[in-house]
Order: sequence, then structure tokens, then C-alpha cells
Amino acid sequence: MLYPKNIEQKLGFDKIRELIAENCLSNWGLQYLEKMRFSDDYEHICKLTAQTQEMKEILLFDEPFPNQNFLNVQESLQKIPIQGAFLSENELFQLKISLSTIRECYSFLQSRKERYLQLAELLKLVEIDKKIFQRLEQIVDDRGNIRDSASATLQDIRRKIISEEQLLQKTTDKILRQAKQAGWANEEASLTIRGGRIVIPIAAEHKRKLKGFIHDESATGQTIFIEPAEILDLNNTLKELQAQERREIIRILTEITDFLRPFLPNLQKAYQFLGLIDFIMAKAKFAIKINANAPIFEKKTKILWKNAIHPLLWLLHSRENKPIVPLNIELSENQRIIVVSGPNAGGKSVALKTVGLLQYMWQCGLLVPMVEGSVMGVFQDIFIDIGDEQSLENDLSTYSSHLTAMRQFVNLASEKTLFLIDEFGTGTEPRLGGAIAEAILEDLCEKKAFGMINTHYGNLKTFAQNKKGITNAAMRFDMQNLEPLYELEIGQAGSSFAFEIAKKIGLPKKILAKAQEKLSSAEINYDKLLKELEQERKILKDKIQEIARKEQEYQVLLKKYQEQTAFLEKERKKLLNEAKIEAKKLLQEANQKIEQTIRQIREQKAEKNITKDLRKNLEEFRQNLQVEEVIEENENQDIEVISGEIQVGDWVRIKGQNTLGEVLQIQGKDAEIAMGELRSVVKLNRLEKISRKEAKNEQKKFAKKSIGINLTEKLANFSSQIDVRGKSTEVALQEVDKLLDDALLAGFNEVRILHGKGDGILRKMIREHLKKYDFVASFASEHADRGGDGYTIVKIK
Repeated sequence: MLYPKNIEQKLGFDKIRELIAENCLSNWGLQYLEKMRFSDDYEHICKLTAQTQEMKEILLFDEPFPNQNFLNVQESLQKIPIQGAFLSENELFQLKISLSTIRECYSFLQSRKERYLQLAELLKLVEIDKKIFQRLEQIVDDRGNIRDSASATLQDIRRKIISEEQLLQKTTDKILRQAKQAGWANEEASLTIRGGRIVIPIAAEHKRKLKGFIHDESATGQTIFIEPAEILDLNNTLKELQAQERREIIRILTEITDFLRPFLPNLQKAYQFLGLIDFIMAKAKFAIKINANAPIFEKKTKILWKNAIHPLLWLLHSRENKPIVPLNIELSENQRIIVVSGPNAGGKSVALKTVGLLQYMWQCGLLVPMVEGSVMGVFQDIFIDIGDEQSLENDLSTYSSHLTAMRQFVNLASEKTLFLIDEFGTGTEPRLGGAIAEAILEDLCEKKAFGMINTHYGNLKTFAQNKKGITNAAMRFDMQNLEPLYELEIGQAGSSFAFEIAKKIGLPKKILAKAQEKLSSAEINYDKLLKELEQERKILKDKIQEIARKEQEYQVLLKKYQEQTAFLEKERKKLLNEAKIEAKKLLQEANQKIEQTIRQIREQKAEKNITKDLRKNLEEFRQNLQVEEVIEENENQDIEVISGEIQVGDWVRIKGQNTLGEVLQIQGKDAEIAMGELRSVVKLNRLEKISRKEAKNEQKKFAKKSIGINLTEKLANFSSQIDVRGKSTEVALQEVDKLLDDALLAGFNEVRILHGKGDGILRKMIREHLKKYDFVASFASEHADRGGDGYTIVKIK
């Protein structure tokens, strides 16, 4: 149930209808727009919104949808059942081209029926016999004229007409030349038509010199238009043939109209399909215009909206380049009613109308402007009390009109009702009005209805604070600049900031001081508390933002510290190595001197054990100064490949990589290899055999470096898709190379490259690059409904 009767005008939905009507291409679509109504049928709403969402996807991402010749042939269809009536040539032509449009729409959806399931359901309406298209094509040409071949009689008549016209033209040209030579006609004179007959312009003074019938004269009377006697019979014959042609055309039109009569029910259903497509396309175009989407839809009374926008306000602000503050709101079982307070002109009414309009739009089958993750529920009733409904005819004051609405609310509300009340309780003495409003609010809460009310009454704010199922909310206010922020914040009541606004407007301080004296201490303290909370909330928000900013700075500094630490460690090793090299050099020099000394001692026949002890001490000293080899992480040692057939137990590596593995099993052209803890199946033709000794050496190097590839970790973190949109060709191809290398290492046989559509240059370069890889089996575009040409799917052998 809807209340009041003019709810669409109250919410602004009538303006939505007008905007959608601008996108309709035919009267058929406008008729469906007029029939668009609010529904509480969950399945029906699902179908309507899904149709609109599918059409939106077609308009945005698919090939152009047929949008020509959505013609209004309703009057033509009404003539078909009447015996003896016939469609005119133009009506038949419009029928032909509009049926062609229906066929194009049908073919478009039929070829995509697996993607657009809801729109494909409409195809059941279209059952047009192919003979209709064939017959219309035989009779009407592409310019809307009846074809010569429509009947043998018509063809014969038109052939005779052409012959007579040629004879008539030839005879008349001859007479005109003679008239010019005789000076009866001006040299610039030419043949013309009067009364559907060919005539010759003759000077008035010579009119009796040419026998014939005078049809007309010029405005000045100086020229007479004469049909020469010689062509009188020819003109009569031509007229008679033209009459025969018209009779034959009428006979053909009557015949084709009789032919169409049995197919009329199917034709009407086909045009019903065309009207629905026009209507759905108009809704989709409007959705695109206001950035509307299909949120999650649940079969329950619920609202969970993120960044919801009032569409009419958004369109207005867009034209004026003004920002708009989105609405975030939740109505659920634990938070069924929200009591909104705050300053005047702070956005309370806009928030209320946004809730009402978007819920109404959705339950009429329209998409709504809110972000992904939002949830729409379904309500059986929508009751609103917005604006002044006072009536002179019914002798109703503003307050009486509000009470009349409240009577409807409390009598008819249920757990499936959504109610919206603006300026709750106003229009009478504040204390009495506030008490009645509180009682009504309590009754609606006990009925478990869902709703949102705007108020300035302090007792309602207090009631909402203490009543389960009701929550306070406030329109935020900038205390520093005394300006509304138009942002709804749920969880706490807001102040009206009456004194602050009055002060800003310029009301005398004397008046404001007297006003404050007249308030009770409780009222002053409550309003003061609300203002302090608003101020503290702003301070807290600023501090949270400051903490977030400092956290970001900390992360930047931490990254710099880690980079510098790594750099210093590398420099330390480098300096240490240089020092050891220098020490080695010194040691070599010292060793030469010692050897020389030993030789001298030996020559002097010194004891051998003394010489031996000296050499032993020297060797120990040299070992202590052994240089530690520092191997850079990017150093690439060549591995020697050996020939021979690969067998179980052999050590191998993947071609183009330094990763080593032991062959565990061979099955056909595939080999299972162990690379550390990872097991992978690789094609034999992609493996190279290496010696066991070489493999052990490489393992030692790996252990010494303490660096390398952790295959288990690499497999766990491997992603089979990369995104190279917006990157240069060089960078993109490098990332493609790395993706293919990692896929080979991890044993993946398919990867996805997201490069976008654009001009297709990056896609072309990537695909040319893929042809260079022997192990790439194939590549192709993704399925159209999953990105199409924006992706390249690569199959690996």
C-alpha cells in the first residue's frame, strides 16, 4: 500500500518518469512507461531490475543494440482486422522496416541468450512467420514504393506508362522546338505540368496560333500554358494508365492486408516485445546517466546503502559543477527506526526523500545510484508525510493534515512497512505536539515498522536514546564555520544550533541573551552536551586522520630504513672483502720473504724440523686470512649441459632457467621432477640433462650463497594473471616473460594477461611476442562476457 495518493509527486518520481520518457523511441515504450507501477512482488522486482541491468551491460560493453525504426504502427494494426480495409503504401513500408527491427532485436538476443537470461525470456513473445517477411519484401522496396514485380498486371501497366511517357515527351519536345522557331515561345521556355498534364508555355499574343487546350496563365497574363491538340490523346491515355496503376496497387494492398489478417495476434505480440525492449532500453539509458546499479537484493525488510545518491539532486548539481554528499544508512531488525535531528537546511529532508525515492524506484524495476555492496530489501507499504498538506476545502490545518497522516500510519503499519516523516510533531504547541509524536513513534516501534523521521524535539531524541529498535542520527555541522556538512551520522542526536545560526545571521546579542534566559537549565545543558559531543567527534575524527597520516609516514620511513640497512650491509661485506684481499696480498709478499729465509736457512744446513714448524705456523696464519668470496645475487653462473637420453634419477634443468631438479618418473613425453620440496610435471623436450657432479656443485653454491628460489613459497604466491594496462610495451613484455617463466616453474598450463581493449596496440605487441615462445601452444581472447578482447588467454604445452 502507498500513502498518500500523490506519493510520486511528493518523492519526485514524476520527474523520473519524464526523464525516462525522453529516452523512449516509440509510443509502444511510452505506453509501458505509463504502466510502470510500484510492486512488492519479490520475484517480479528481480525480473524487472535484472532486465534493466542486462540492457545496461549491452549498451555499455556489447556491440551496438538495434535502435532504428521503433515506429508506431498501432493504427495500421487496427485496420488489419477490418474486411475491405487496406494498408497504405507508407503504412506497409513502416510495417516492413519495424518488423525488420524486431527481427534484428530477436537475432541479437537469441545469439546471446546464455548471457542475458532475463531479456531472452522476452523472445517467447516473438513468433513471426517467415512468409510475412518474404511477402513484404516482394511487394515493398527499400524506398517504400510498390515494386513493379508485385504483380504481372502492375508490371505490364508500368511498362505501358513508360512507353507513353516517352512518346509524349518526344512529341511535346518537337512541338516546343517548332514554337520557339516560330517565335511563339521564349527561347528559355521548357515543358511544364498543369493539372497533371504536360503543357507548353506560349506568349499570350500567339495563343491562337497553336491549337490546343488552355490550362493556365502566368500571374502577369503574358504567358499561356497550352496542351497541344496533338498530345491531347496521349495525355488522356497516360491518365487512364495511371488510374489503372492506382487500382492495381489498391488491389495488391488489399490482398497483402488480407494475407496479414490471420497473423495479427502474433504481430501484436511482436510489437509488444518491441515496446518492452524500447521501455527497458530507456530505463537502462537513464541508469547509465545517473550511474545507477543493481545492488544485492534480499527478500526481507532491510536497507543497507553505501554512498546512495538522490538522482535528481545529482543531475542538478552536475550541471552546476557542485559536489553532492552521498548517504550511508542502515535499517535492520535491530535498528528499525532512525530519528534524525540537526540544524535547519542541514539536509534532513533531502536524506528522507533520498530513502523514499530510491526504494520506490527499485520496487518499480529501476536501478538505483549506490555503490557495490549495498543491499536492497522489499517493503509491502511505503507511507510518507512530507510537506504541508493543509486544505481549505476540507478545513484542515497543517497540524490536522499531519495527524490525518499519522492516523493512517498507526492503523495500517506493519513489520513490512517503510514510513518517512518530515518535521515530526510540528504545527501545534511544542510540548503537546512532542508528547503525541512520542506516543505515535512508540506505537510504530511496537508494530515493528521500519522508518525514518526528522525532528527538532528533544523528547524524541531522548526517547530514541532509550528505546530498543530506535536509533538517533544527526546531520553533521561545522562548528568552526557554522555551516552544515550535509552528512548523516548514525548513533547520536544532533543539536539544532539555533543560537549559533541566529548569531551568524546577525540577530542582536541582546535578543539571544534574553532567549537563553528563558530556557530551562535542563534544556540548556542537553543542547550544550550535544554541541560538545559534536565538537569532540570532530576532534576525534581529526586525530584519527592525523594518526593515519603519521602511520603512512612511518611506513615510508621504515621502508627507507630497511633499504639503507640492506645497502650498509652490502657495503660492509664489500669493504670487508677488500680488506681481506689486501691482507692476502700482504700475506703473499710475507710468504715470499719467509720462503726466502727458509731457503737461506736450508742452505746453511739448518734443522729440518725448525723449517717445518715455521711453514706450519705460516699456513695457519694464511688460513685465518682466507678471503670470503662474495657472490652477487644477480650473478648468473653457466651450467654445463651434457648429451644423452634423460632417464629416471638424472639431474636436469628447465631450458632457459637455472632451476635444477631430479627426475622421479617418466611417462611418455612427460617427466615428473623434484625441485626441492616441489613436484612438477614438465615436457621432456623442455629439459636439459646435467651431470650429477655439476648438480652437487650448484647445490653447494646455493647453500653458500643462502639465496635462491624457494619453490614452495613461489608456488604458493604464484598468480596466473597479470595486469599490464597503462604500462609501456617494454615493461609489459618483461612482465609477460616473468609470468611465463613462473608458470613453467610452477607447472601451470594456462595464464591470463589483462591488457585492456583501448586501441589494441598493446594487445597486438603482446601476441606478436608470444609467437616467439616454442612452449606456447596457443593464445586467444577471453569469452565476451568475461572481458573479451581485453584479455589474452595463453595455453602452455
